[in-house]
Amino acid sequence: MNKKLKWSLIAALAIAIGAFGYYQLTPKENEELSAAENKPKGGNKKVLSVNAKILKPHLLTDEILAVGRLVPDEEVQLSFETSGKITGIYFKEGSHVKKGMLLAKVNDQQYQAQLVRLEAQLPLAEERVYRQNALLQRDAVSKEALEIVKTELATLKADIDKIKAQIEMTELRAPFDGVIGLRQVSVGAYASPTTVIATLTSVKPIKVEFSVAERYANEVKKGTNLTFQVNGSIETYHAQVYATESSLDPETHNLPVKALYPNSNAELMPGLYADIRLKQKEIENAIAVPAEAIVPEMGKSKVFIYRSGKAEPVEVTTGLRTEAEVQILKGLSEGDTILTSGTLQLRKGSVVEIASME
Repeated sequence: MNKKLKWSLIAALAIAIGAFGYYQLTPKENEELSAAENKPKGGNKKVLSVNAKILKPHLLTDEILAVGRLVPDEEVQLSFETSGKITGIYFKEGSHVKKGMLLAKVNDQQYQAQLVRLEAQLPLAEERVYRQNALLQRDAVSKEALEIVKTELATLKADIDKIKAQIEMTELRAPFDGVIGLRQVSVGAYASPTTVIATLTSVKPIKVEFSVAERYANEVKKGTNLTFQVNGSIETYHAQVYATESSLDPETHNLPVKALYPNSNAELMPGLYADIRLKQKEIENAIAVPAEAIVPEMGKSKVFIYRSGKAEPVEVTTGLRTEAEVQILKGLSEGDTILTSGTLQLRKGSVVEIASME
């Protein structure tokens, strides 16, 4: 009797546990089934958020961008051609000077004394020539005697010119109009040809020095116009190329170029860096897309356009390429909406959502 009761209790307990598990699991299964039934069809397709742009014809400008620097039209470190003690400095630092202006001088007393001595001999030498020539007219002297005194006079004049040239070498004069910088010496100092007195700079006009890549070498030539900007200024300056190097730089394969800006008011200083733009071509009413919208595929180019919430690829024929845009010659029309982001993830029929429209 006890054995039967024991097995009866075990069976009742097993039935109770089974019933409890059934009621616990059934609602969850029902909920999952209900959720699966209520899930919309096609929900497994991922929606991509993209940027888009409506195509409008506009002016397309092809530009070459470069970075250069401003350099003086002329610049020289001034020094004497001879040695001696500096006896005078006649310029103000940072001032404008004219070509030929006396800037500084070294002692020339020795040369001045020699010049006085030679010039004193000049009247007598000229008188001898005059007398010998008169005597020759009367056949009183030989022609050889006349040539001797003429040679003496010519030698004396040459010695005078030599001394005057040596005196000029003691004078430091401005070789061109410009701004003279800070002086490096004082009166009384001993100067030699290696002693720098000051730096003279001409900034009217000023040069724009830069280089362009090898592929643009044939596009930039004398007369090419350009614009540039410098740090600290929002103004755009206009310059013109006046010379290019005769060959490419062997290390960088770039072509060195120089342009001139009038700089009439001397507002720009040498040493400034310049952001340079050279216009190459201008196309009016061009259909162009951002460069990032172009997807290369097996030697061809395609663009994704927006149609009824989906991305559709369109094969295009491209034309002019600039730093930011690509001209479309065939495949797109005004008013088309192109996708400009996420292009590498897009496929034909991809569901998209426009996050930003240009």
